[in-house]
Amino acid sequence: MSETFHAFALEQLGRVLPVTSRRMFGGVGIYSDALFFALMDDDTLYLKVDDSNRGDFEALGLGPFRPFGEGGEAMQYYPVPADVLEAPDALGLWANKAVDVARRARTRKRPPPPRPPRKRKG
Repeated sequence: MSETFHAFALEQLGRVLPVTSRRMFGGVGIYSDALFFALMDDDTLYLKVDDSNRGDFEALGLGPFRPFGEGGEAMQYYPVPADVLEAPDALGLWANKAVDVARRARTRKRPPPPRPPRKRKG
């Protein structure tokens, strides 16, 4: 990933949200208020999606991030269109939806792990 793109994308996001980034797995993870809502890889910014915002991306013909190529597993992150990345007002709408997705994902309750069987007395 080029440092120029990395700096540009973070600057654009920083105009609409408080953001921090951390290098990870050859890419960059992007956080807002400790919520992992975006990532960068190969000079592309991806936002977290679920059923609430996936249609925004798919309406533009965009598909999921596949870190291991077309045959690999799809992640729940979709690329940000270039015109959205360059327009802070539009980027703010898209990024805030992604933060909401991350917030919902974090607050979903996970079922507790199964208890080991009780030992019987006697």
